Amino acid sequence: MRVLIDINHPAHVHLFKNFAWKMQERGHKVLFTTRKKEISHILLENLGFEHIVFGKHYKKTLGKLWGIFKFDTQLLNVSLRFKPDIFISMGSIYGSHAAMMVRKPNILLQDTEHASLQHKITVPFCDVMLNPVCFHRKLTEKQMFYQGYHELAYLHKNYFTPDPGILKELGVEEGEKFTIVRLVSWNASHDVGHSGLTVENKIKAVQEFAKLSKVFITSEDELPAELKQYQIKILPEKIHDALYYASLLYGESATMASECAMLGTPSIFLDNDGRGYTDELEEKYQLVFNFTESPEDQMKSIEKGIEILSHPDLKMEWRARTEKMLSEKIDVTAFLVWFVEQYPQSLTAMKENPEVQYQFQ
Repeated sequence: MRVLIDINHPAHVHLFKNFAWKMQERGHKVLFTTRKKEISHILLENLGFEHIVFGKHYKKTLGKLWGIFKFDTQLLNVSLRFKPDIFISMGSIYGSHAAMMVRKPNILLQDTEHASLQHKITVPFCDVMLNPVCFHRKLTEKQMFYQGYHELAYLHKNYFTPDPGILKELGVEEGEKFTIVRLVSWNASHDVGHSGLTVENKIKAVQEFAKLSKVFITSEDELPAELKQYQIKILPEKIHDALYYASLLYGESATMASECAMLGTPSIFLDNDGRGYTDELEEKYQLVFNFTESPEDQMKSIEKGIEILSHPDLKMEWRARTEKMLSEKIDVTAFLVWFVEQYPQSLTAMKENPEVQYQFQ
């Protein structure tokens, strides 16, 4: 089998990396395609995957429209040469269009409910849409729900082992508290109308957390001068080791908040729209705390961070919560390998008996 995976975001490299390795071990051919967006292409290179980079990612509206035509054309040309048997992606516009043009099955993963524009130009072209059960929008009759989170595809204990060497790289002693602050650029199509934390509250949060822990910032945009000293200096592929040992994640990334939940680390997520998965991780497992971007909630989120960092046994408590969550979810990578290898019979099996997925716990 020949599988083409189109990558929109660095997190999607992690989502599919174990799937790709397992498929290769089983004799299948896997090709990744991507754009120069953040560090997606760097991760693919560092992980040794065969991949093609189509050029820079466009941030502004006109550029995005031009990008649809440009990247659709480039991916179509690659598809005609590679001849994939199946396409799979996390909501890829270009992958969806290319799959339709070469008449091959397109499996679309999605966990972001409010990415409405993306849904409109991808869902009509997919053959099946795989969503976590906490995804609370009905978009198509093609939806299939599974008991898991995207982040379990790479942070499940079957695949991830933290490297304690990250503590030395960070200059942190074993058992010493440290906070990671994650700031995003708000350039995605579903980020229109969002502004995130104010500069004043970014500085306030860091100053308050620094009284109780070391602080490291990972940011998609240039940091204000007052915060540059806190910028994290590790290789991108080591961020999950850092998240595992962190005492708190605070910021604007739903993905990182969910990643911390998989790792037993408290996280605070600020976003006006929220996500089904971060809602479930708070309401069912108390692993994530969700706040809006309102001035009042920004202040409440900082207070919550101070409360968490003041907790004496927070890591032990959060690891217990994570174990409960893991006991109720599946190994997403193993499920994906089965679903793709056995497609379309796997789709029929899931329709007839969704419980079949629990063989992958």
